Amino acid sequence: MATPPPPPPHNHDWSRVNWPAPPNPLPHNPTPWPNQAPPHGGPRPSRRDRRSRTPRALVAAGAAAVAIAGGGIGAAAAVAVTDHQQTVATPPAAVRTQPVKPAADAAPGSVEAVAAKVMPSVVKIQIAAGQGVAEGSGIVLSPDGLILTNNHVVAPLANGAGGGTGAQPAAFDGGDASATVTFSDGRSVPFTVVGTDPTGDLAVVHAEGVSGLTPITFGSSKDVKIGQEVVAIGSPLGLQGTVTKGIVSALNRPVAAGDGEGSSPVVLDALQTDAAINPGNSGGPLVDMNGDLIGVNSAGASMGSGSGGGSIGLGFAIPSDQAKRIADELVSSGTATHGSLGVQLGMQNDTANDAANAADVDGAVVAQVAPGSPAAQAGLSDGSVITKINDQVIDGPEALAAAVRSKAPGDQVSITYRDASGALRTAQVALGTA
Repeated sequence: MATPPPPPPHNHDWSRVNWPAPPNPLPHNPTPWPNQAPPHGGPRPSRRDRRSRTPRALVAAGAAAVAIAGGGIGAAAAVAVTDHQQTVATPPAAVRTQPVKPAADAAPGSVEAVAAKVMPSVVKIQIAAGQGVAEGSGIVLSPDGLILTNNHVVAPLANGAGGGTGAQPAAFDGGDASATVTFSDGRSVPFTVVGTDPTGDLAVVHAEGVSGLTPITFGSSKDVKIGQEVVAIGSPLGLQGTVTKGIVSALNRPVAAGDGEGSSPVVLDALQTDAAINPGNSGGPLVDMNGDLIGVNSAGASMGSGSGGGSIGLGFAIPSDQAKRIADELVSSGTATHGSLGVQLGMQNDTANDAANAADVDGAVVAQVAPGSPAAQAGLSDGSVITKINDQVIDGPEALAAAVRSKAPGDQVSITYRDASGALRTAQVALGTA
């Protein structure tokens, strides 16, 4: 079991929704896959079973560290792992570089047809430096080389990002970084960072000197239903063009995943799938059976014991509606915005919430409301317990942070909450800017 690390700072800004660390916080300097300790994030167990919760770990699924001479560079921070790092063998060069050629004449709605449509829009991202190589996946946004991926995949290169194209690979341990994208036809070209969003764990990069690429077709994640079939495509462990199939197993799942910079975890309002998501899948597409993007694969869960750190059928993806909005902002300005409610959250058994505790209410306990904030304007006060955002049940602080940060500034939301006296109330509020 990992030694518990220091919790996120008390005043850390979670899109202006803050809460203390859970009992089993994350390591400060995690290593990539495979041995994990219990995560924080994910669904809150009921009060009756919180003590018996099965340990599980959420890990950043992108930029798998591929050892070259004694370990990878660890570009994508894994989440809730021990200090022990296991080497992942590099696949044979012939396997890693050959063009991917899916079936072209498959039945509509089949996995073969989906792969044939989507594969040209998926790339492998590779960052090499000194003694290691890190790999992830990406999604083609434009014919001239704009590519969407996770922030934790490109975090080592993003020091110069923040406005427009042209950020060059930054130097880090082991020497200068070499950053390339490889397309499904086998071509590899350098890329630069356009913009990054650590809060939403998304980034846009630009592949140099390319044209005529096939952009992904965006679907609408708001139309996704539990149980519908999906396909994930990416480069797990560097194996480009890997296709896995599953279903959407849950919606609005709050998931804590590493931001790739060794700091506090990102909390995602994720789609959950049982399609296999492994290290190297991060930044790749989760698509419906029409081949339309409904999510950006970002994290996977592991049982957290032994060396069997692969997929256990719990993968998580950033919804496509959120990903598209953030990608558009990154392309236009190099930065992204997120909604803000203007509250600081307390622990579930906070003394400020005695009335709600007496009623055994699950929710996000408001420890403090910022003066003049959207929450204050909606009538919330210290001691309120938020239980819903629109129709989405809020069963804890992670769920509230994920729900609020997934929305845009100015979005109108309905907040259901219990005030300090325990009375149930509903208010309409326009979110501020984080």
